[in-house]
Amino acid sequence: MIPRYTRPEMASIWEPQTRFKIWFEIEAHAADAQAELGVIPREAAKTVWAKARNVTFDIARIDEIERETKHDVLAFTTHLAEIVGPEARFIHQGMTSSDVLDTCFNVQLTRAADLLLTDIDKVLAALKKRAFEHKMTPTIGRSHGIHAEPVTFGLKLAYAYAEFSRARERLVAARKEVSTCAISGAVGTFAQIDPRVEEHVAKAMGLTPEPISTQVIPRDRHAMYFATLGVIASSVERLATEIRHLQRTEVLEAEEFFSEGQKGSSAMPHKRNPVLSENLTGLSRMVRAYAMPAMENIVLWHERDISHSSAERMIGPDATVTLDFALMRLAGLVEKLLVYPENMQKNLDRLGGLVHSQRILMALTQKGASREDAYKYVQRNAMPVWRGEGDFLTLLKKDPDVKKHLSDAEIEERFDLGYHFKHVDTIFKRVFGAA
Repeated sequence: MIPRYTRPEMASIWEPQTRFKIWFEIEAHAADAQAELGVIPREAAKTVWAKARNVTFDIARIDEIERETKHDVLAFTTHLAEIVGPEARFIHQGMTSSDVLDTCFNVQLTRAADLLLTDIDKVLAALKKRAFEHKMTPTIGRSHGIHAEPVTFGLKLAYAYAEFSRARERLVAARKEVSTCAISGAVGTFAQIDPRVEEHVAKAMGLTPEPISTQVIPRDRHAMYFATLGVIASSVERLATEIRHLQRTEVLEAEEFFSEGQKGSSAMPHKRNPVLSENLTGLSRMVRAYAMPAMENIVLWHERDISHSSAERMIGPDATVTLDFALMRLAGLVEKLLVYPENMQKNLDRLGGLVHSQRILMALTQKGASREDAYKYVQRNAMPVWRGEGDFLTLLKKDPDVKKHLSDAEIEERFDLGYHFKHVDTIFKRVFGAA
């Protein structure tokens, strides 16, 4: 985790103290279930909670033990025994390390998902507010980066709102899929531990029992989780890239907020750069990169190996922390985004009415011209305008082939900008509902 891109609440999920606290809770809840089943004394389970519930684990001591044991869970249970005393012999009865590690990892991923869902909600709120603010603000739509037909800036933001709504649904599904618990013992057969222990621990930790764990929880669940984070990151980058393009000097239809005292360049005092959007592009690339090792982690040898473990120690914290930071940065960027309707109108007018070419094409075909001829008539008048050699409306009115089918009034009618926005309300209702 890089401090520059880390927010405290998400980081705390991955801190060693948090991890050991979760390990303890898994072990203690398992002891409760074992006591209920008569496998260990009830007093032993009570003692475990009484002596360690509120303890701050000595991370340096655990690290010291691990340097000797070369085993992280054994280092922890040894330290826990130092705290609990003789009753610690009843801890970890019939369990294996993966029971603790995998269940803990899923608790952490579930908690991380909850924070990410809150982040997405903030992005959605910002997008909705700005979309309605600019619902009918005319701007040019571009295909291949070239002027196409008019849209509204509100529609641009509505596109993003719909995309992040889908992102939220996917994350809810990924959270559910990864929220499983495995307390099934060596090779996952429950030979040394009753399945009811797993059910108890799962309920206590807010998870569901893994149907079959083979000692490790299947990593296809985690691959889908990290792939979902990667898709969300791509949505972040898509919106960030749109803003970067709109802030170009030649376009300047929207711009990142530039605070007082902010500097854009060490060499050029005039610069105002889309640094937040560029930063989001880079962060998104990293989140996507973490999806690949998660997919490769699906393939493990037989019932269990630990080839996935080292990768997960990195991608778990890094992917969630990075996306958390990116989503919150994006929410703030949208909230403070500077929008310039005058420049949007200026750019709309740059091509002298060419943005209405399809309407003329359609009008000609509806008045009897073949599509091939209509396309030819419109294009031969459009190309001089493209080169800056005339006005589209004027040229169309002078074209004898166009005049055979359309009157001046009918041509002018096709230059009505508002025509392009007649269904904006319908689109907004589809995206945002009736509100």
